[in-house]
Amino acid sequence: MRVPRTIEIRKMGNLFNYSDALKLQEKLASDRKMNKITDTLLSLQHPPTYTLGKRRTDHNILVPECELKSMGAELHYTQRGGDVTFHGPRQAILYPIISLRDFGLGARKYVENLELTMIELASLYGVKACVGRKCETGVWVGERKIGAIGVRISSGITSHGLAFNIDPDLSYFKHIVPCGIADKEVTSLQREVKQEVILPSDEVIQDQLISCFAKIFGYTNVVSRNNS
Repeated sequence: MRVPRTIEIRKMGNLFNYSDALKLQEKLASDRKMNKITDTLLSLQHPPTYTLGKRRTDHNILVPECELKSMGAELHYTQRGGDVTFHGPRQAILYPIISLRDFGLGARKYVENLELTMIELASLYGVKACVGRKCETGVWVGERKIGAIGVRISSGITSHGLAFNIDPDLSYFKHIVPCGIADKEVTSLQREVKQEVILPSDEVIQDQLISCFAKIFGYTNVVSRNNS
């Protein structure tokens, strides 16, 4: 018999500051480790923000930090895996704070499920997305990247997560080597849908992304909490 699984959704709204998101994830991950809370999923968008993973691949940032600031973008160093990436308006972010041990999931399967979540969302709009080649994490449409993944797992508890491009300003990606993969384009759902397809609001698409996540991970009870 399938064990019922519950996840609480916290909708943090658009333009949620990255530093605040980091602090919140740390608090929730600590609470989840001590079983004070159930599995939790943060859904949000960030203001223009560049982030680096724990490998500190600064060489993949192509302009000085002062130039990023002049564009109105922040730069943050994190403890997640992965390389440099960009977050900004009209990009759907999910940060799962979940116990992999309760699932019996390993790190690789977890990342694969995150990829499947974004592939499922893209398929709702007739876009055929797929996983990348070896050493190319994330989700791709042909040779163009539509979704990025960077995760942290500590004591079996996850943080950070996925970023799916709905229709962000893609010019921000020109200032970095996205995810450390050179000579590859970044794309968005808006660019990949057929001309006659009109996308709904970002809020609707983010709710669909949450539904895809819950389906892929097998959550049977989804509880929403609006924090925006």
